[in-house]
Amino acid sequence: FWRNELSTELEKMLAEISLLQDTRRALEKAIRDTEPPLHVAQECLYHREARQGIDLVHDQAEQALLKEIETLRHCKEQLSNFYNRVNEQLRCCRSSQHEVEMDIKSKHSACQVDSLCYQMNNYSRGINYFAGIESVDPTLTIPESWADNSNRIIQRSSTERAKSSQLRSDSDNCINDCANRIWNAWNFSNSALARRTNEILETKNKLQMHLHKTQQEIFDVEKNIELLRKAIQDKSAPIRVAQSRLEARMHRKDVELCRDGPQLRLVSEVEGLKLSLSQLHQKLSEAERQHQQLTLTKSKLEQDLHVKSNSLFIDRESCLGLRRTFPMSAANR
Repeated sequence: FWRNELSTELEKMLAEISLLQDTRRALEKAIRDTEPPLHVAQECLYHREARQGIDLVHDQAEQALLKEIETLRHCKEQLSNFYNRVNEQLRCCRSSQHEVEMDIKSKHSACQVDSLCYQMNNYSRGINYFAGIESVDPTLTIPESWADNSNRIIQRSSTERAKSSQLRSDSDNCINDCANRIWNAWNFSNSALARRTNEILETKNKLQMHLHKTQQEIFDVEKNIELLRKAIQDKSAPIRVAQSRLEARMHRKDVELCRDGPQLRLVSEVEGLKLSLSQLHQKLSEAERQHQQLTLTKSKLEQDLHVKSNSLFIDRESCLGLRRTFPMSAANR
């Protein structure tokens, strides 16, 4: 009876050990599978360190990546903990397996001895006198303790199997939970990067529109400066003529140096031309200051556009490019 019970228990234990080994392999794979997404998230953070100027900020995308790395490391730690527990449980199960096998072996040997004794008769070979052997008591147990020993071995094996079964269930739950958490963290980081990319693209488009408008304003101001300079140049000949006329009339003799109508008109003409030139020079100075300011604005916009283009390339090409496919097997998702 006990040998059959032990054999049944051994079969159950061997089956449980096989299942527990499968769980250990699944945990090993789950631990390995945390490495690719962890590497990708760390690479994204490394790439984003190349952002420049005002874009080098601790934004939501960076927070999501840091949270993803934290999730991956925590999951890896949990899985490793279960892996160590499974190894320890395998050791305990194998110890119980060995104990059951040794008890089966002992009972098989005892059965052979009793079978030999049962078959002995007066004509059997090997029978002999063993004087005083009936006085020797080599026994270690009584029927009750003998049965208790086998029962204890079976109970221990059953307990280890139950612990193993619960550990397998907990390990499977941990694998599934970690896979879901890693998948959700991956998607959250992707969404944060996509939102940041859209924000950068929108800002870049606005900067490009502003730059185009500024370039048009610079073109208009340069055209105005050119017209003002031409107008100033056009005024130089008439004022020289008027001043030359006044200078020539200064050579009139005696009473002919009369403040007559032509003299008054020439003086008025020179004053009018000088006032006009002064106004033109003032407008030219204002236009040149405006041109300088617009040039500075253009330079600042071009610098900002370079920063945005760099950030857009990093987030859209370098980061999201790495994250187009989820680097874990579908079985663990």
